[in-house]
Amino acid sequence: MATFHFLTLAFLFLSSISLAFADRCHPNDKKALLKIKKDLNNAYDFVSWDPKIDCCEWNSVECDEKTNRITSVAISNSDLKLPLPASVGDLPFLESLSFHKTNLTGQIPIVITKLSKLTFLDLRWNMLSGPVPSFLSQLKNLNYVGLSFNNFTGSIPPSLSRLPKLGGLLLDRNKLTGSIPESFADFHEKDFYLYLSHNQLNGTIPRRLGHTNFTLLDVSRNRLEGDISFLFGKNKSINTAYFSRNKLQFDMSKMEFPKTLGNLDLSHNKIYGSLPEGLTKIDYINLNVSYNRLCGRIPVGGHLQELDYTAYFHNRCLCGEPLPDCK
Repeated sequence: MATFHFLTLAFLFLSSISLAFADRCHPNDKKALLKIKKDLNNAYDFVSWDPKIDCCEWNSVECDEKTNRITSVAISNSDLKLPLPASVGDLPFLESLSFHKTNLTGQIPIVITKLSKLTFLDLRWNMLSGPVPSFLSQLKNLNYVGLSFNNFTGSIPPSLSRLPKLGGLLLDRNKLTGSIPESFADFHEKDFYLYLSHNQLNGTIPRRLGHTNFTLLDVSRNRLEGDISFLFGKNKSINTAYFSRNKLQFDMSKMEFPKTLGNLDLSHNKIYGSLPEGLTKIDYINLNVSYNRLCGRIPVGGHLQELDYTAYFHNRCLCGEPLPDCK
């Protein structure tokens, strides 16, 4: 009987040790996650966030294999209709935070600056409002900021250029006003891409941006004016450039392009001059210069004649295949 009692105690002791080791989740992280769940009204998206289960096993979260601290929270395709909880600031090891298509409301809370290890911030497709917070520049490890498809207003904070590792900034499809900050010339991460389309930005693009090597630049559907030819050149690395539906006005005749250029949309502007011969030297380009004030013969060579005529129509006097012959 004594032996049986001893074995029972031993079994219970070993079981408790086993359970302790099985629960990888740090108690502080579990507490913070449960607070996030509560702040979001225990939405169905968090049904797996059961306090009786190791939080490293919950859906939409990831734990580091060595430290067992929460490094990622990713919620998508939900209908929360609540502000981003301040409790996200209580996950000090968080590297990736994503609330994508979740109908978050309100402003981005300043407590997010507590997430010093954050590299990835995706808050696209929500109902966030107010200004784009300048305090995001305090998160020095950020390499991606996605704030597209929201209701942000006001001007773009120049301080975002202080993010030394930023490689992608998505601010398109908001209600932003003012000009593009000159400080954006200070982004030097390789393969940098910048989305600013579908806003109400005005003024000219700062010439200093000509010193930045964008891989992708989308400023279409704004109210930008002036010249953008300085953004291009034979030694640039830009691959995709969208400038359509602005008020750009400059002579295109002497523009030079890198061979890496694959997509260029200049449609619906006030660009004049002729199409430069250098366009024929590009291996392949998806080009659209329609609805401008261009004249002269479309250069022969490359893939320019393979494009649909709609890439060239509605100009002052462009001619030659695929448009009608020049008279």
